[in-house]
Amino acid sequence: MSSNGTDLPIGYLSSSVAILLYGSNFVPLKKYDTGDGMFLQWVLCAAIWLVALVVNLVLHCPKFWPFAMLGGCIWATGNIAVVPIIKTIGLGLGILIWGSFNALTGWASSRFGWFGMDAEEVSRPLLNYTGAGLSVVSAFIFLFIKSEVPSSTCSMDTTPLIAEQAINTAQDPCPGNSWVDKVPAVYRRILGCSLAVISGILYGSTFVPIIYIKDHSKRNDSIYAGASQYDLDYVFAHFSGIFLTSTIYFLAYCMIMKNSPKLYPEAVLPGLLSGVLWAVATCCWFVANHSLSAVVSFPIITAGPGFIAALWGVFVFKEIQGLQNYLLTMLAFCTILTGALCTAFSKI
Repeated sequence: MSSNGTDLPIGYLSSSVAILLYGSNFVPLKKYDTGDGMFLQWVLCAAIWLVALVVNLVLHCPKFWPFAMLGGCIWATGNIAVVPIIKTIGLGLGILIWGSFNALTGWASSRFGWFGMDAEEVSRPLLNYTGAGLSVVSAFIFLFIKSEVPSSTCSMDTTPLIAEQAINTAQDPCPGNSWVDKVPAVYRRILGCSLAVISGILYGSTFVPIIYIKDHSKRNDSIYAGASQYDLDYVFAHFSGIFLTSTIYFLAYCMIMKNSPKLYPEAVLPGLLSGVLWAVATCCWFVANHSLSAVVSFPIITAGPGFIAALWGVFVFKEIQGLQNYLLTMLAFCTILTGALCTAFSKI
């Protein structure tokens, strides 16, 4: 850890901002119909890339490493499931679950040196393993929290009693609904929790290419020899990977929909705002990685947003209700917070 006295305050301040924004970045979208999320994904990623462009210009265009784009590709793949997750199990529970698996995947890959990275050594291994174990426990607790997410239903009150050409027609009674809205209620929770787990694992792998480049920059025989050790220098490549991947997915979606994609104009401005909030949060995370080291910043930043999102879910959107669910939410949060602190202090 750096001996520079200004690094710690900057690192913890950046972590705090990242936690607040990550836990709130989907709030602007809650009252708008976003369909299956494919159009929203592209709008959000366009905003993310614009923020990266500004950051890149401020940093005087550091060297672009194409391999860093892979992390953005991984993130964009996991992010496709965000709208279905929020629609099936709610914002608060969704972030709590994918945050837990995000923390666990990020910890394991850096701790054991997966994917060609250098293994992170810690001074207190037992404390480190305890923290990882608590993250797993918290993930199982989240699965028992029931969220109240209203299903999208179509009212038939506005349907004329007698309509022309009504004979021998088989129209969808809910033409505006996405496939997520049509999932039977009994399967919605299973679908949402499963997607949240997959997204969390992908999110936890998003920094792997950047850490790989930084680790191999210290080796003279590597193609990455001499690469920057400042994490923010890789933001433009990382975010470019996000925008490129989301564009490819959106084009594939348009082809699958036979050039009739479901677009939601009212979600454009909220989607752009959501993308900007996420991009700023991620830039803060990059700064925290540099100031605190990833083994400290990762568990802290992945633990905090779930609590912020849970507060939104409890006090604003009323997704989590009932004394039992409140107690389970607090227990889960305390568990993952304890795990994050154990993981962080194991390095000190």
